[in-house]
Amino acid sequence: MQAAPARATTANAAHAFSALPSTLSVRPPSVTGALLALERLLLRGGQRTARRNAWTAVLEDRRRARDRREAQHLLEAAAAPGPQAT
Repeated sequence: MQAAPARATTANAAHAFSALPSTLSVRPPSVTGALLALERLLLRGGQRTARRNAWTAVLEDRRRARDRREAQHLLEAAAAPGPQAT
């Protein structure tokens, strides 16, 4: 048997590569993606779920605090004598 010429193989590989759509280009991972991959590697499923639940609770607490501040501002504005500037 005779080996295929190296040029033909290179040409076939180049032709096959150029046939791929441009949407398959490889992008370097983002920082977020890298951190999530590291988290998946280091933490077991239960720990990961607990961590995400804790973060969701923190965000919910922040939202409630913001709502309380807005309500306090509205109550103070309604109780103040003079023109209403809310």
